[in-house]
Amino acid sequence: MAKNLLIVESPAKAKTIEGYLGKDFLVKSSYGHIRDLVKTDDAIDTDNNFQQKYEVPADKKAIVSELKKLAKSAETVWLASDEDREGEAISWHLFETLGLKDENTKRIVFHEITKPAILKAIESPRKIDYNLVNAQQARRVLDRLVGFELSPVLWKKVKPSLSAGRVQSVAVRLIVEREREINRFEAEASYKVVAIFNTGKGKEQLKAELPQRFQTSAEAEQFLKDCVSANFKVGNLETKPSKRTPAAPFTTSTLQQEASRKLGFSVARTMQVAQRLYEAGRITYMRTDSVNLSDTALQAARAEITSAYGDHYHKQRQYRTKSAGAQEAHEAIRPTYFNEHSIEGDNSERRLYELIWKRSIASQMSEAEFEKTTAKINVSTRSEDFVATGEVLKFDGFLKVYMESTDDEDQEGFDDADSDNKLLPPLSVGQDLQLKNMQATERFSRASARFTEASLVKKLEELGIGRPSTYAPTISTIQNRGYVVKEDRDGKERIYEVISLENGLVSSVKKTEITGAERSKLFPTDIGVLVNDFLVQHFKDIVDYNFTATVEKEFDEIAQGYKEWTDMLSNFYGPFHSEVQDTLENADRATHERELGVDPVSGKPISVRVGRFGPLVQIGSADDEEKPRFASLRKGQMIETITFEEALDLFNLPKKVGAFEEKEMTVAIGRFGPYIRHNSSFYSLPKGVDPLDVTEEQAIEIIVEKRQKDKDKIIRVFEENDEARIENGRWGPFVRFGKQNLKIPKGTEVENISYADVLKWAEEDSKGSTGKKTTRATKTTKAAKPAARAKKK
Repeated sequence: MAKNLLIVESPAKAKTIEGYLGKDFLVKSSYGHIRDLVKTDDAIDTDNNFQQKYEVPADKKAIVSELKKLAKSAETVWLASDEDREGEAISWHLFETLGLKDENTKRIVFHEITKPAILKAIESPRKIDYNLVNAQQARRVLDRLVGFELSPVLWKKVKPSLSAGRVQSVAVRLIVEREREINRFEAEASYKVVAIFNTGKGKEQLKAELPQRFQTSAEAEQFLKDCVSANFKVGNLETKPSKRTPAAPFTTSTLQQEASRKLGFSVARTMQVAQRLYEAGRITYMRTDSVNLSDTALQAARAEITSAYGDHYHKQRQYRTKSAGAQEAHEAIRPTYFNEHSIEGDNSERRLYELIWKRSIASQMSEAEFEKTTAKINVSTRSEDFVATGEVLKFDGFLKVYMESTDDEDQEGFDDADSDNKLLPPLSVGQDLQLKNMQATERFSRASARFTEASLVKKLEELGIGRPSTYAPTISTIQNRGYVVKEDRDGKERIYEVISLENGLVSSVKKTEITGAERSKLFPTDIGVLVNDFLVQHFKDIVDYNFTATVEKEFDEIAQGYKEWTDMLSNFYGPFHSEVQDTLENADRATHERELGVDPVSGKPISVRVGRFGPLVQIGSADDEEKPRFASLRKGQMIETITFEEALDLFNLPKKVGAFEEKEMTVAIGRFGPYIRHNSSFYSLPKGVDPLDVTEEQAIEIIVEKRQKDKDKIIRVFEENDEARIENGRWGPFVRFGKQNLKIPKGTEVENISYADVLKWAEEDSKGSTGKKTTRATKTTKAAKPAARAKKK
C-alpha cells in the first residue's frame, strides 16, 4: 500500500496527476461530491443554528467505502479537490465522511495540472479553510431553504410541480422584463443618407454618410432635391494615429461569452469542454473571476511571443480584476504551456483551446496601431456636411492572433448598424467631387436585443449576481424547468422606402425586408411569466437584483472571515419564512388570465390562460351548460401578446384538408408543433409552413416525401418477420426488431446478418437491458459529477 493517498474530484484528473507523482502516492477520485443534504424536510434544523443532516447517495456508497479503507492504510491523506469554495466544501465532506484526523490530513490546491504545479502544492500544504467551507455551506443552505419553502407555495397558488430558486428566479425576471420591454417598444423611422462620389482620378470612388438623420420622408426628399444642382468638395481632412488595446485574459464569464459568439457553444457546453481541458492539464482552472496572470505565465508568454513573432510584438501587461466581488485568488483561464498553439483532442476541445490560447497570448502583445482619416465634404446648397472615414492598419500587434467579438447589445440602436472603415482614396482640401448617386434609406430604431445565454451571463455578472460556478447551472435550470426556451424565430416582413438621386433625378421606391429574426435567443414561456409575476408580487426580495447581489457580497464576507454564516442565514430566514406563511394564507391563486373579447358565433367570452397542460385559449366558461372549447397556443404566441383575431384562428384547427388513398387528412397542432394526421400516422409540417394555409396538394406532398425518407432508411427487411429490419441510423446501420433497437456487433457485415442473429441479439438485449442501463447511467452520472457539480444548487 502506498504511504500517501491523494484524493481529487475527477478520474481524468487522477490519471493525469498520478503520472507526476512517484510510487509513494496513490491517486483516487471522489467523483465530485460524496454526500449531500437529505431530500426530506428535516435536512436543515432552522431552530438549531441551521444544523444540517447529510447522507451519502446510493451511487457513492461504494466509492466512500473504498476511500475509507484506503485512508485507514495510508500514512498521509492529501485532499486535492478544486481550489474554489465548492472544492473546499468537498474536502471538508471527505474529511468528515471518511473519519480523517487532523494530524495526518493535508489540503493542497493548484490552478493548473502540471508537474511543477503539483509538486509545488505538495511542498506547501495547508489545513481546510473553514471560512471558505462556511461560505459554501451558507449558499447551499440558503438555496435549499428558498427552494423547499417556495416550491409548495407555487404548487398551491400557481400550478403543481413547479419549483423556484434564488439565482434562477432573478435570471428569469431579467428575461421576462426584457421581453416586455421589447413588446412595448415602438420602432421609430428615420432616413439615413449615403452618397457615392467620383474623385475625378480614374475609377476611384468615395463613400460618405450624412451624420444627421431625417425624421420624415419629406425632409429627406427635400435634401436630395437640394443636392441636384449642388457642388461638392472636400472641406476638411484630418488624419491622426489611434491605438487598440487587447482584451484581458479570460474569466469564466468572458470565456462563456466569447465561446458563444465565436464558436456557437452553449454556456454548459463551454464549461464541459473547459473541464476536460483542465483535467487533461491543458489549461488552468476554469472557474475564476480573476484576470491576473502569474509571473511564470508572463515569462512564458514573453518567450513565446518573441520567438514566434519578434520582440516588437511583446508588451507585458498585468490586468487587475474590476469586480469587487471576485472571490478567487487564482489566475485567469490560460494555457498551461504557451508554446502549444494547438492540441490534439476532439473538435470542441481543439477549438476552445485555440480560443483560450489566442486570447491569453494577445493580452501580452503590443497594441494595434492605426492611422484614422476623416474627410468632411461640403454641400454648396446645404449647411450639412457629409463625412467619410477610413482606417489604415500601420502595425497589427495583437491583431496578428486575436480579435474580440461583440454582442448585439453593443451595437448602434438602429437596424443598419455597420462600420465602413475602408481605406480612403487620396484626397486634398478643396478638391472637387462629382456625385455619382445618393440614397436616403428609411431605417428603424431597434429594441434592446433579447438575451443569448452568453449575454445573460454578462448581465448577471454586471449586477453582481451569481459567481463563476453558478452561471452554467443557473441557465440550464431555468430551461429545464420550462420557464425559458432557447430557440430560433423567423422574422416578419416590413416595408421601407428608398429615395434616390441619380443623373439629376429624384425618385422613390418601396422595398421589403425581413426584420426581427432571432437565432438561439432566450424567450420566457407563459409559465415562466406567471411564476415571475407571482414572485415579484409576493416575494420582492427573492427576485430583487440589489438584494440578490447583497447576498453574494455576504457570502464573500463569510469566505474572508468577516461574518458569521449562521447570523447571515438568521437575518435572511426570519423575514422570508414569515412571507411564505403570509402568502400561503392570504394570496389569491394566480392564473394569468386575460379576457380577449366575445366569440361572434356563440356570443360566449374568449379568454386566454395557463391551463393544466400549458397556455390555452378558451371559448365559454366552466359554469356554462355546454362544455367550453379549448385550443393550445402556437409556438411564439404568448398570453400577454396574443390578439383576439389570433385566438379565433386557433379554433380553425384541427381542419380537414382533403383525402389521400381514400383516407382523410387532418391538420392540427400538437405538443411538438403542427402536423398532418392520416390513416393513424402523423407527419410533421416543415418549418415555415402555416398549418392554417396547408392545401390538399401540399399535405399529400408532405406525406409522400416522409414515406420516401423512411423507405430510404430501410436497408433490408427479413422475410421471416417484417418487424425485423436493418435500418440506417444517425450512427450507422442497426437492427429494428419490434420496439427494440439492436446494435450490430463490430466487424459484422450487414449482408451476412441472418434472422437467427436478430433473435439472438434481441434475447441478449432483453436479458441485459436492466444491467446495461444501470451501468450506463452510473457511468454517465460519475463522469458528469465533477463537470456539473454546481447543478445541485
